[in-house]
Amino acid sequence: MSAELKKKRPRRRKWRQKWQRFEEGEVRIGAYIVPNLFTTANLFSGFFGIISAVNGRFDLAALAVFVSCFFDILDGKIARLTRATSRFGVEYDSLADLVAFGVCPALLIYLWALRPYGRIGWLAAFVFVACGALRLARFNVQVETVSKNFFVGLPIPGAASMMAATSLFFHEFRWFSGSGSNLPLLLVTYALGFLMVSTVPYYSFKDFEMLKARPFPVFFGILVLVTVVAMKPELVLFFLLVVYVLSGPVIYCVRLYRGTHKDREAKRVDTPRLEEHTVANPSGSEAPGEIAPKDEG
Repeated sequence: MSAELKKKRPRRRKWRQKWQRFEEGEVRIGAYIVPNLFTTANLFSGFFGIISAVNGRFDLAALAVFVSCFFDILDGKIARLTRATSRFGVEYDSLADLVAFGVCPALLIYLWALRPYGRIGWLAAFVFVACGALRLARFNVQVETVSKNFFVGLPIPGAASMMAATSLFFHEFRWFSGSGSNLPLLLVTYALGFLMVSTVPYYSFKDFEMLKARPFPVFFGILVLVTVVAMKPELVLFFLLVVYVLSGPVIYCVRLYRGTHKDREAKRVDTPRLEEHTVANPSGSEAPGEIAPKDEG
């Protein structure tokens, strides 16, 4: 009997230590459920968008993509605020993002515009999904090594939002009339897939120093932006996302130009001048690179 009691005592100590850690402020296990619920809502919205696209409701599928973006932002924020981040949450979030921002917009663009191209059309949709999966895998690997102010490549929510905004824009203004007008959409699908796996930098909007320094002007700017988007969401969202997608190549070209310019300046500084190697001749003239002869006695 005494031996059994001795075996049970360490277990009781472990449970006491565990509850003491909870009392000191450690996050309880139930807190991890809250951000995962928002991730599940993200997954549900993406699945609803797939069903809507299959049923021909392309406007609902595009709206589902934007709703998924909202839940995708919330689950990360809540996980950090409640200190409930975990490896399980990161992997679950990536799987939900692949469905909501990879499969859903790819199926939307194929059924809506790329079906007349046959094999080329569904291959473009597959390239978008595959590049989105590669983008998510690379982000999970490089999350601790890259700068938080810029994304490496176009983030998959941005590419999916561009797809959804394009669908809403064409649907609102009725510019899509048939197979003759969807060639740009085919090229845009391939281009978005390439930008996701590229090294083009995109601003991440995670720098809160400006918000801390000037909270009122930033809040006023956000309020004005929301008001403008509410006036004509299809038009404003489309052009805002076009500007964001094009901002990456512009930043890349500017950095490339600055790097080339700095290399040229460095080469100019390192190149020795001719005056430093000139030596006076006995006749009084100077000749570059010549060594004055020694006097032989």
